Amino acid sequence: MTSRPAFRRLLSIIGAGVVFALILGILFVQRGTTPEVGAQGAAKAARTWPIWGGTVQRNLVNTFEINIARDWDSRPGKMKNIAWSVDLGSKAYGGPTFGDGKIFIGTNNNRPRNKAVVGDKGIMMCFNQANGTFLWQMIHDKLLAGLVNDWPNEGICSAPVIEGDRIWYVSNRCEVICATTEGMTAGNNVGPFKGETYTTKTDGDIVWKLDMIGQLGVFPHNLATCSPLIIGDTIFIITSNGVDQGHINIPAPNAPSFIAVNKKTGKVLWTSKLPGRNIMHGQWSNPVYAEANSRKQIIFPGGDGYIYSLNPANGDLLWKFDCNPKGAVYLLGGKGTKNDFVCTPIIWENKLYIGVGQDPEHKKGVGHLWCIDITKEPKNKDKDVSPWSDPKDQAPSKFDPKDPRNKDSALVWHYGGGAPKGSDSRGYRFGRTLSTCSVHEGLCYAADFDGRVYCFDARTGAKYWEDDMDADTWSSPYWVDGHVYIGNENGEMRIYKHGKKIQLVKTVEMRGVIRATPVALNGVLYVLTENPCKLWAIKK
Repeated sequence: MTSRPAFRRLLSIIGAGVVFALILGILFVQRGTTPEVGAQGAAKAARTWPIWGGTVQRNLVNTFEINIARDWDSRPGKMKNIAWSVDLGSKAYGGPTFGDGKIFIGTNNNRPRNKAVVGDKGIMMCFNQANGTFLWQMIHDKLLAGLVNDWPNEGICSAPVIEGDRIWYVSNRCEVICATTEGMTAGNNVGPFKGETYTTKTDGDIVWKLDMIGQLGVFPHNLATCSPLIIGDTIFIITSNGVDQGHINIPAPNAPSFIAVNKKTGKVLWTSKLPGRNIMHGQWSNPVYAEANSRKQIIFPGGDGYIYSLNPANGDLLWKFDCNPKGAVYLLGGKGTKNDFVCTPIIWENKLYIGVGQDPEHKKGVGHLWCIDITKEPKNKDKDVSPWSDPKDQAPSKFDPKDPRNKDSALVWHYGGGAPKGSDSRGYRFGRTLSTCSVHEGLCYAADFDGRVYCFDARTGAKYWEDDMDADTWSSPYWVDGHVYIGNENGEMRIYKHGKKIQLVKTVEMRGVIRATPVALNGVLYVLTENPCKLWAIKK
């Protein structure tokens, strides 16, 4: 069973972001990245942040914002560069997304906005972006099954995606929710759904909802968490289907792990039950979209440690890539060498970057960071483009793309596996990770659960530098304004100067643990802390 503190850590990964560039009236696209689609194009035009990760590529790089604060103080009586702050519940993991002049963020009900609504609930809050004023909230009751499906006091961990006057997210009840950005403040109930329990002017307004448990038979492990992705009129969701409380049996192996839904109506367009009976634990990551050589791909990390690329139109498998060595063994705890995913894949120059990891309760252990060529065409009937590895080796440190046995593999480069004796006290080069990568100007920034921050050559995997923060982290490195920001368990925000040589510019101590990734928008840096659970707006 997953412990409460550990599961909190697991969920914090689902927060981070990217903003975009608008230059001379032309939407800027980095060389080799996917063209803007859906919410991403709207984001650049409207200077919003409509999706977790900022774009459909999920790359944690913001080339638009400048003059972002690199020094602030959040202590009472000593406030510096703090525009405003707002209390949430007691947990908030998904990170903020922005649209229609508003901020949306999931939390719990430990600080009730409506004094008449008491007890444990999942809450989606809406604030005024300009000053943090509370506008409305969506309230979701807990599932009766309890912690195996809906862990107590963890709230809503899904970060909404916003388009126009609509938001979409996954509730703690494993429901896909489409709601209005205005809530009930307008005094009317929009859309076909009229069954809202709470209907005051500070409550949310559901347009439609899809019950993935009742309608699709999904069994979410601990909590449903996906931050959805929209392409055109289709919304894509990882369902969080997983094991039962005993961590061995999969109650619903034939239920979908990944689905495509009409964003306007909630109608299910297609489903995929991959990886079926091979799920190791849970599935808490997020999908990513790419177009490579005119081939459209919707990509999701499976609960068996494989990356799956599917045809967005019908869910057909395009290719799959095993992110574990063939000899790896899955075990509960730190001794296992086989992992799944908690972080999210990102796309840059037709390459996918992702690290493997586990629920933090399973402790620290050996991990792997991968760069995968998404243009590779599979040559076998299984559509497998995985690299070769010795089945006798549980944690190899070298996966060589020049090895003749990898000629049909999508491997570009790899970092991790076992460390030479005496070279690292941990026994491995790269640990299990909860952090999503950021790639900019040929540099890849990554972090592992042990709290080490890395900078690699994004094209070759050569390591330029590594820094030990002396604190665990499940935040992700976020590039903005020529610097990389990353938080840790000690409540520090570390700020590094972008480049091949390590330069720690500032360490800012905050009043609470930093478990999500910051977001910058319109000159403001937004940071989430826990204990106290607040959203901070930081501005020079």
